[in-house]
Amino acid sequence: MTDSQKWLVFAFISGSAWLVYLLAPVLMPFAFAAMLAYLGDPLTDKLETYQLSRTKAVLVVFSVMTLVFVLVLLLLVPLLEYQVEHFVSNLPAYVAWLNETVIPWTQRRFHLGIRPVNLNQIINLVKSHWEQAGGIAATLMSSVSHSGGVIAEWLMNLLLIPVVTFYLLRDWDGLIAKVHDLLPRRVAPTATKLAGEVDTVLAAFVRGQFYVMLALGGIYSIGLWMTGLDVALLIGMLAGLVSFVPYLGSIVGIVMACVAALVQFHELIQLVPVAIVFIIGQSLEGMVLTPMLVGDKIGLHPVAVMFAVLAGGQLFGFLGILLALPVASVIMVLLRHVHDLYRYSDFYGRQ
Repeated sequence: MTDSQKWLVFAFISGSAWLVYLLAPVLMPFAFAAMLAYLGDPLTDKLETYQLSRTKAVLVVFSVMTLVFVLVLLLLVPLLEYQVEHFVSNLPAYVAWLNETVIPWTQRRFHLGIRPVNLNQIINLVKSHWEQAGGIAATLMSSVSHSGGVIAEWLMNLLLIPVVTFYLLRDWDGLIAKVHDLLPRRVAPTATKLAGEVDTVLAAFVRGQFYVMLALGGIYSIGLWMTGLDVALLIGMLAGLVSFVPYLGSIVGIVMACVAALVQFHELIQLVPVAIVFIIGQSLEGMVLTPMLVGDKIGLHPVAVMFAVLAGGQLFGFLGILLALPVASVIMVLLRHVHDLYRYSDFYGRQ
């Protein structure tokens, strides 16, 4: 590769990154759709081996994905709504426990001048602003009139995801073949080899980690429900969803579960079963779920994972968080290739 070609590649990569930065809000539904298409592509390929056309196989997979999504919404949303309403209705009891138990203990222990939380002032403040806003109808109409464009954009993005997912699933193999045909013939074998390694890593992450997140959400929710926690499903599913970052799911879950257990039971002994639930969840993740569903193909250090998520969020917002680990996995494959080239180079072999 000549120097001009190297600079051309560098300019293309830099321009692409800048374009992604500028178009991050627009690219969000396409990123979600690409992940869903990547999840459904193996099953679509499998169905094609049963003499189904690509379009028919995509219709079957797309229908199954849509049915699963609708069932999850029908099952989880009412339960989550009930738990949120239960938390809000018990908010006065929580505030009373905070004022009567936690704050006095903190003042005695650490000599801090913490003032009690006044729930009545908060409620009156909300009520006064609500009345000034003119009630529910006026507030709703005002909100819609001021943010109608944002709502319309959000709905359009939401509707765009299944459409893009369907077309990506249908044309996935064709797109890969066209990209391969555009590669320079000298680099095509190396690029094909790297693409295979990248596919292995991404399959391990996107598909495997997705299943790990769902499994952990179920384990935490069932375990916390068995401890008698009222908001078990809410905390368990949240802990499972953020578990793609190492240790973050368990940390978020155990902190929220301990606070909820103290507020609900007012006894420190109730923290023991909560801790046991998360210890079991972490043990199953490390010894069973991750080795079975993800394997050792990714090889990203936990610190590298945390840095990738934070850097992606800083650079590209939520889109960066969504794509941080897949991109980091691809970069890791390329770095392995560079490392091998360096080890076998004359520069490394010189004494």
